[in-house]
Amino acid sequence: MTNNTNNIHRFVFEDKEIILLGTAHVSKESVRLTTDVIEAEKPDTVCVELCESRYQSIRQKDKWQDTDIVKVIKEKKSFLLLSNLLLASFQKRIADKLDVKPGEEMIKAIETGEALGAGIHLADRNIRITLLKTWRAMGLWSKVKLLFQLVLSMGKIDEIKEEDIEKMKQEDVLHTLLSDVGKSLPILKDILIDERDQYLTYKIRTAPGNKIVAVVGAGHVPGIKKCWNTEIDIESLEQIPPKGKISGILKWIIPLAILVLIVLGFYHGGTNAGTDMISWWVMANGILAGLGAAIALAHPLTILSSVLAAPLTSLNPMIAAGWVSGLVEAFSRKPKVRDFERLPEDILSIRGFWRNKVTRILLVVVFTNLGSSLGTFVAIPLMLKVL
Repeated sequence: MTNNTNNIHRFVFEDKEIILLGTAHVSKESVRLTTDVIEAEKPDTVCVELCESRYQSIRQKDKWQDTDIVKVIKEKKSFLLLSNLLLASFQKRIADKLDVKPGEEMIKAIETGEALGAGIHLADRNIRITLLKTWRAMGLWSKVKLLFQLVLSMGKIDEIKEEDIEKMKQEDVLHTLLSDVGKSLPILKDILIDERDQYLTYKIRTAPGNKIVAVVGAGHVPGIKKCWNTEIDIESLEQIPPKGKISGILKWIIPLAILVLIVLGFYHGGTNAGTDMISWWVMANGILAGLGAAIALAHPLTILSSVLAAPLTSLNPMIAAGWVSGLVEAFSRKPKVRDFERLPEDILSIRGFWRNKVTRILLVVVFTNLGSSLGTFVAIPLMLKVL
């Protein structure tokens, strides 16, 4: 067996012997260690730090070709999908730089376990739940910071060397990328790390079999050890929190306040003042939403639709300008099979994100919404000046 005992930890839970193996998701050494440990231990079950969707993405290489981009927009999942792709890009570029597949130690764990007749047990929480909880814990400014941090992180890959991977073993990939945002939002660490430590612990302890090898990112090992003997409420960890009441109220109060402001403009300042206020509202929302779509290199019809839609959608809490422009972009430049086939390669560069029709649609949705939101905050003081 590879001599790397610092990453191998042994536990007993009830009548089970559990060998916990800490790895780096882009490390050749971790791949070798994973294979060696499983072959030496011959466990009944191999636990892997994967959820069902990530497991299927490993099993189904052409999964992206089944993506319904229109459905993604309608279900308001554009930012979640874009964030997921950016995270995948970060991990894949590091892996390509070091000539190893992203998550190859998980793939090897599955293959080695199956070759020995061991069961495969998925131990991580659904990534959609984790991202949704993260998304709902963040305010608008934090979401903007997150988007740009993820994009900027793509330019730092060339600075990473193989010796830096050992340092990355101490952190989860999600937490590494979101560390700057996490400094101002400690709750992100709770969601991305602490909750998943508890979830992984529960799933590993309750895995079938008497002898279990669990393969997890080394950054989770301290947390798993810490909560090994504690009682864990798995149902609360799987619940997606409802949207905050304040944000739910504000999305109705702000449009109502804008309409009241315009009425007051007509009442106190006359037709000219009211008309000027409407003009400022339309221009600020329309121009900035259109600028957002243009930054995403949207189709001219898409840019026009965002300019026309934003002043109206900003007054309707049920519709966002980005959803309109995203749908127009999807129909104006309908993604072809080759766009989905090229997705794994195109997400490796910023240029690829803008070039691929699938990711460009997601960028159109996100940047149009950001422009429209900014337009609302720009328009209000301009309207008050008129009043």
